[in-house]
Order: sequence, then structure tokens, then C-alpha cells
Amino acid sequence: MKSLPILLLMVGALLWFLAANALLPVDAWKYAFFPAGERTIEQIRLVYGLMPRAVVAVLVGAALGLAGSLLQRLLRNPLADPTVLGVSAGAQLALVGATLFAPALLAPGRLPVALAGAAVSAALVFLIGQRRGFEPGRLVVVGLLTGLMATSLATALTLAHGQYLLSLVIWNGGSLVQQDWSAVTRLSVVLGFSLVVALALLRPMRLLSIGGETAAALGMRVGLIRAMVIAVAVLLTAMVSAEVGLIGFIGLAAPTVVRAIGFRREASRMIACMVAGGGLLLLCDSGVLLLDKAVGEMFPVGAVTGLIGGPLMLCLLPRLSGRTPPAGGGAGETRQVGSAWRPMTVLVALLFAGSLLGLVLGRGPDGWTFLDTDQFSAFLPLRLPRLLAAIAAGALLAGAGAILQRTTSNPLASPEVMGVSSGSALGFGLAVYLMPAPDALTLLLAAGLGGSVVLAVVARVAVRTGMPTDRILLTGLAISALATAVLSAMMSGGDARAWVILTWLSGSTSMVGMTQAFVLLVLAGLLLHFCLLAARWLTILPLGAEIAGALGLSRLARVSLFLAAGIATGTATVLVGPVSFVGLMAPHLARALGLTTASGFAAGSMVIGAFLMMLADAGSRLAAFPYELPLGLFATLIGSPWLLLHLTRRTR
Repeated sequence: MKSLPILLLMVGALLWFLAANALLPVDAWKYAFFPAGERTIEQIRLVYGLMPRAVVAVLVGAALGLAGSLLQRLLRNPLADPTVLGVSAGAQLALVGATLFAPALLAPGRLPVALAGAAVSAALVFLIGQRRGFEPGRLVVVGLLTGLMATSLATALTLAHGQYLLSLVIWNGGSLVQQDWSAVTRLSVVLGFSLVVALALLRPMRLLSIGGETAAALGMRVGLIRAMVIAVAVLLTAMVSAEVGLIGFIGLAAPTVVRAIGFRREASRMIACMVAGGGLLLLCDSGVLLLDKAVGEMFPVGAVTGLIGGPLMLCLLPRLSGRTPPAGGGAGETRQVGSAWRPMTVLVALLFAGSLLGLVLGRGPDGWTFLDTDQFSAFLPLRLPRLLAAIAAGALLAGAGAILQRTTSNPLASPEVMGVSSGSALGFGLAVYLMPAPDALTLLLAAGLGGSVVLAVVARVAVRTGMPTDRILLTGLAISALATAVLSAMMSGGDARAWVILTWLSGSTSMVGMTQAFVLLVLAGLLLHFCLLAARWLTILPLGAEIAGALGLSRLARVSLFLAAGIATGTATVLVGPVSFVGLMAPHLARALGLTTASGFAAGSMVIGAFLMMLADAGSRLAAFPYELPLGLFATLIGSPWLLLHLTRRTR
């Protein structure tokens, strides 16, 4: 059993050998190393492509395995790894930002930029987590939310710059393609240095396992040791991101495999994690090479490893100690602060005034201006549909977020966080790939069905595993990772259908007609009406399953609410794309205004969501005149700073 890491490495090597032999028969390999004349294309691909690619796969897997082992050992958290804690996403965002806006920073190499991004992301996650004593559930939620935010920003920035789109999509997917042996040298140096430091830190980490206060009482500088361990993990993650892009969940899978074996010595366990990580990644990459040979389709290996993460997180969630963010803070509050009519009147007035301003305000070659009567008449048929569609989409997302926060008693629940948006995106992608020419209604239904299915799976998994209500949040994030990985694998082929999905991912109201806008407005009105009718359900469910059952509330109530949230998210996602935090922001802003009864909370959230999406649409249309930027980019830019502030405040 203890030979399992080596077995994984051997199986990966065997599959690689089969792929290499398919490229160039093994009896001709000697001529590739010692050519009598000029090398053939196959020989060059073998020596400078496949061979360094295999070594890079092993080194990258070993680096991620070591990083995951260190983080799990330090935090005593089986879900800790660079992907789950948002470190990889921070490096990804920094590299995307430097590529698009400051390419000169990449001249000395990509490692410094990736290291800076990973360090900022890690500092944010661990500083917030430290305020809760590195509580496992809290830390995982903070890391996943931070990673989601960074990934959303990176995606939006990528989609906003079409000239870099293809190369950034391939890099973000994690590509091990090599042209020489230089990456092997760089990875070997960083991995060797990190291993030496990690081995030197084994004894202090062993002492830390008895508790930080006890270790400090024995004279250990706890903060310094933690900082050094985290720095090693950040360095390894940044190096991987700089060399091959985003490779997810190897740092989660390798320690899990080794933990199941049961090594006694810390050093042996650490080395085994590196071997298992290298074997897993080589196995995945060799499978990708063989699949490319069989069907002529090359998938980024990062998308393949992402398929491991979601199921593995679901398996590990019941073993996670501690609790996720407490349900307190207003998710289940039922006491209304003052009258709901005054804040609702102000919100509706702001929405109306902002809509009028959006219709008459323009930007031309001479700067900002108000449209005259003739210009207003000419532009109204173009602006009115997209304005109404943006308002309706924001209301739908916010209404779904309000339903989820009340139903799960979790103030961090939202369509984006619980995987509903990712499920809607996957449903949209499957419709594009599996149907010859899907119409708008078909895509709308597919996205709605995808969001509803994810919500149903989240609820089912939570009930069957006996997890508390707040653990539903982590389940949704795990399924979101799986759905995102499947969608990335589908798009990696680069055919015309992938471009359709990429265009939709950016989110835009520019092509919306009056019919589509009217349909979305009707759906938003129906959702509002449903929330008002279901006010009793939304009032009782936050009190807990036992109280809800004693008051005669059946399971049908929760299922109906989940279904409504899924359909609302799916229809809105078709318009704005999955890159948005409106469903998370709007309910919190409504609660901050004192709208805490079920009906006032739902209605206020929808009005606030409509206002936020209206602002995002205006920004996407006017900020970069004469070009239009993705709607999802502005929705993310509005939501991300607020999310960071909220995560910080929730830990006090």
C-alpha cells in the first residue's frame, strides 16, 4: 500500500511511453538523441517537446504536492491546498493583469509577478483566517471566495481584450506544452530550495501541532514559523503558475492519497506527497496526450485536474472540523427596523432616476453630453431594451441570492458562491455543444435547468451526509469547481462553439431586443410575486429544520424555493454571464438598510440588484467609448471590493 505513490508515477510513465511511441517508434529514439544528420519533426518534438513535458509534469505535481502537504500540516485542515485557499487564483490574476496592462513587468520573467499576486492573495486569506484562529471551515470559505473573486476578475479582463483571448484562455487552462528544457531547470531549482526549507521546518511544525499557545509558551516564534511555511507554499504555487498556468487540486489530491496510506515519519510523508503529486499530474497529462492521439482533441491538463477537485472536496467535507461562517449576522433575522416603505421608496426613486439618466446621458468624441430630442428618439430603441434587460437580470440575481440566504440561514450564500451560476453556465455550454442550432429560448431553458440541477445536488448531498445547514455553502463551492472544470475542458478545443461560449461569458446587453427584455421583466415580476407569496416560508426556514417541521412546513417549500432561485439565476446568467457578485451584494445591502422581514428583504434585494446591474451596464457602455466592455467586468469590479470588505468585517 505504501508503494501507491510510486505506482502512480510508474503508471503515468507507462502512459507517457505509449504516447511517445505513437509519435515516434522507440527503435528510432536513438537517432533523435544522436542524429546522423538533420532531425525530423517527430524527433524534435520528442526531445524538446514530450520529454521535457513529462519532466515538467512530475516537477509541477511534486511542487503542488509539497505545497498542499505543508498547508494541510500547518493548518490541520484536509481541504487546504493552493487552489482551495485562493493562492493559485491570485497568481493567475497578477499574471493576466501584467500581460494586459504592464507587459514590461514580465521582462525579467513571470515568477516575480506571479509571486506578488500569490503573496497578496495568501496574505488576505490568512490574515482574515487568523482572526478566527485558522478555523478550518472559515478558512476554506474565505479562500474559495477569494479565489472566485480573483478568477472572475481574471476572466473578465481576459474577455475584455480579444487580441490576447486565445493565448490567455489556453494558459488559464493549464498547459504543460514545452519547447525546450529551460522550464525543467527553473522548476528544479525552486523545488529543491523549497524542499530543503520544508525539511528544516518539520520539527517546528511538529511542535505547532500541539497548539500555537503551547508552542509559544515553549519559546517558539509561532508567527515566524507560520509565515515561513506559508511563504514556501506561496513560492511553489507562484512558480507553477508562472511556468504552466493554473493547475488545480493536485495539492489537495496528493496529500489525501498519502494520508490514506499512513506514513509514520513526517519526512517520508512529505516526500510521498511529492511523488504522488508528480505521479497524478503525469498520469493526467499522459492521458491527455493519448486522447489527443485517439480523437485529435488536445485538452489543457489543468481542466482535467480540475475534474478531480469537486468530487474530492465533496468526499472530504464530512471530515472537516469546525464550522463554516455562523448563520448569525442577520441571515435569519425577522425583526424589521422601522418601516419598510421609506427605504423601498428611496430605492425605487434611485432606480427610476438612474434609469432616466442612463437613457439621456451619452459620450461622444467631444466628451460627456446629454442627448437632445432628436438624438434621444434615435437612441431610445437601442438603449431602452438593454437598460430594461440589465435591470431585470440584476433583480433576478438578487432575488435568487435573497432566497438562498434565507433558506440556508447563511449570509454568504449566493448564486455565484453556491455554484448556481457555474451550473447555469454548464447548462448553456452543453446546449451549445449538444444541439445543432439552439435558439434563444432553448439556451434560456438549458441555463435555468443547469442552475436548478446544481441546487438540487447541493441540497441532496447536504441532506444525505448529515452536514449542518452552513456546510451547504462549501458543497456548492465544490460543485462549482467541478462545473467550471467541465466547461473549461469543453471550450479548450477552440472550435466555433467555444467562441460562442466565450462571447457569452463576457456578459453583454448590446444584442438584447425588446422581446427578450420584456420576457426578463416578466420573470423578475413573477419572482417578486413568488417571494411575497412565500414570505411565510422565508420567515420560518431560517429558524431551523426542526422548528420548520414542527410548524408544518414540508420539504416541498425548500424545493420550490431552490427551484425558483435556480431558474432565476439561469435566465439572468444567459444575459450577464456567470461573472457577477450581485446575488451576494444586494441582500446584504438590503439588510444593512433595515429590510429584514422576509417580504421587505426580498423586494429590497431585487430593487438594489436592479440598480447595481444598471450601473454596471452604464459603465460597460460608457467607460471605454467608443468600445463596449463586458457587462460582467463591471459587475465584478463593483462586487469585488465590497466582497473583500465584507469578508474582513465578518471576522470581527
